[in-house]
Amino acid sequence: MQNVLKDLIMAGVKWEICDTSLGFAELISHSENKPERTRTISTVVPPIDPIVPMSIDTASAMANRPTTVDALLRMILEFNHPLRNGASNVVLPAAAKNSNGVMIITDIPSSDDDATGNILSGNAGDLLNKMLYAIEMSRDTVSISPLLFWRTPGGRTPSRLELDLARPFVNKFIELVNPRIIITLGTVAASEIANIDLAHHHGAKTVLHNNVCVFSIYHPNYIILKPDTKRDVWTVLQSVQNLLKNS
Repeated sequence: MQNVLKDLIMAGVKWEICDTSLGFAELISHSENKPERTRTISTVVPPIDPIVPMSIDTASAMANRPTTVDALLRMILEFNHPLRNGASNVVLPAAAKNSNGVMIITDIPSSDDDATGNILSGNAGDLLNKMLYAIEMSRDTVSISPLLFWRTPGGRTPSRLELDLARPFVNKFIELVNPRIIITLGTVAASEIANIDLAHHHGAKTVLHNNVCVFSIYHPNYIILKPDTKRDVWTVLQSVQNLLKNS
């Protein structure tokens, strides 16, 4: 009987419990005849409402509020994305100090990024610096944003919902920076921003509705693993450099 009562209590059913252990018939008689003032009423914890995930509409509304990059970064810090609690650090976009009109959009943060909170750090960041230097650029002259501001568990491919919730903030960053050229790094960024399959269309030039030119190349981590891809990447970077000089 005690187990039955406990189950009822856990289920959220209000039940009267006597101080002494009684049989079922005795319990009914006891509860009917005992003066109301001597009853001990159990404290029942109300059921907990299920956690409702943030909607894409809510994320869009949040992302639309900021009018400056600094305000957008503060909004990202406040954003309760599903990946937030599992990541070590938030990896914020970085706006160019002396913009040349180029923005880099990369895939999810790496383990180095997650540990440091800095976008494109570690070996991949070192290689990116060399790539930029080769076409007379640096991190001071380009803006950089990840597609997600938190690393996925184990670096797995992000879900559709995870990408869609962060996308309004990426779009707002693009709007505020207003680049002339976007370079995507990695397969996910190529698919999300340029809508292309990087494996079959590396280096493809895509023009977005706002006349921004997008060039899609391999991620530095992939170039480190596959050094023979450097020539293909170099060709694309030269195209970017020529476009800037001639525009």
